[in-house]
Amino acid sequence: MKAILALEDGTIFEGENFGVEGEVIGEIVFNTGMTGYQEVLTDPSYCGQVVTMTYPLIGNYGVNIDDIESGKPQIKGLIVRELCDNPSNWRCVETLEQYLKRHNIMGIQGVDTRALTRILRDKGTMKGIISTNPEFKIDERIDEIKTYVIKDPVMCVTTKEVVHYKGDGNKVAVLDLGIKQNIVRSLLKRGCDVYVFPAHSKAEEIMAIDPDGIMLSNGPGNPKDCARTIDTTKALIGKKPMFGICLGHQVIALANNADTEKLKYGHRGSNHPVKDVDKDLTYITSQNHGYTIVESSLDPARMEVSHRNMNDGTIEGVKYKDVPAFTVQFHPEASPGPKDTAYLFDEFVEMMNKNKL
Repeated sequence: MKAILALEDGTIFEGENFGVEGEVIGEIVFNTGMTGYQEVLTDPSYCGQVVTMTYPLIGNYGVNIDDIESGKPQIKGLIVRELCDNPSNWRCVETLEQYLKRHNIMGIQGVDTRALTRILRDKGTMKGIISTNPEFKIDERIDEIKTYVIKDPVMCVTTKEVVHYKGDGNKVAVLDLGIKQNIVRSLLKRGCDVYVFPAHSKAEEIMAIDPDGIMLSNGPGNPKDCARTIDTTKALIGKKPMFGICLGHQVIALANNADTEKLKYGHRGSNHPVKDVDKDLTYITSQNHGYTIVESSLDPARMEVSHRNMNDGTIEGVKYKDVPAFTVQFHPEASPGPKDTAYLFDEFVEMMNKNKL
């Protein structure tokens, strides 16, 4: 079936529908990864977004039961140049289209995704709509598209209750802002006893389990919308070693009176070079975020940049001088290197061990 993609600036792309039919409005973003589309689909950080894959052929290894980061797809829609109908991989259990249909997700193929990406790079991230309605008229829908808002996405993806993953090592309390399962797996691999808390949890509830360390996970949306989590973080800072990833990195900065701002088109992909300032080494990282910390807002007496993006110079990590805490903007659990930045989990464990001495 014919489908169209319409952007809020009036640009229209024609293509072919896959997944389910209908209409979906969302924030149009792009991901530059050549592989990993299944992890992208299930990453809670994409809640409320329609994802464009810049690599031209998507779905060639199908969908399996292992490479998922949450219980279901989190994206609102998928845009690809060409969809593979006949995947080939020994772990494949269904095609990408079958997976999207099963979860009621829309897709459009046949779009010049590189032309679309150029528009988003030049004009910035925009809202848009995918529609199979043959009577669709952009003039009648433009206001609806422009006023679309992702409402409280963290509350949409956070756990509803505390979840315990038993381990025999350090007890870690994780504030779930939209956690990827590989973060939990990375902690469990290091023997941690992991408690995952809802994003709206209070500091007293977290401290009640007497954790050895506290982690703030990745997640979707504007970090400034996480007012309750920022207040909780303020109450927890300095009490236990703290590690933040992606949205957690931004929330911890805001709790320390720094500022954040929206990037023009964000960083989304598995090929972003990041330099560890202390080690003087550059790593290839996986990223998925639309906001960054404002460097001029950092208090140099308390905070220093530990990692920097080698493409645009933005902050990719912060080390705190007065409390046992550090954060990174990228995803050390996502393994694009494949294990280059896993050392950050080891440093978190080491920080917890030292704090107990």
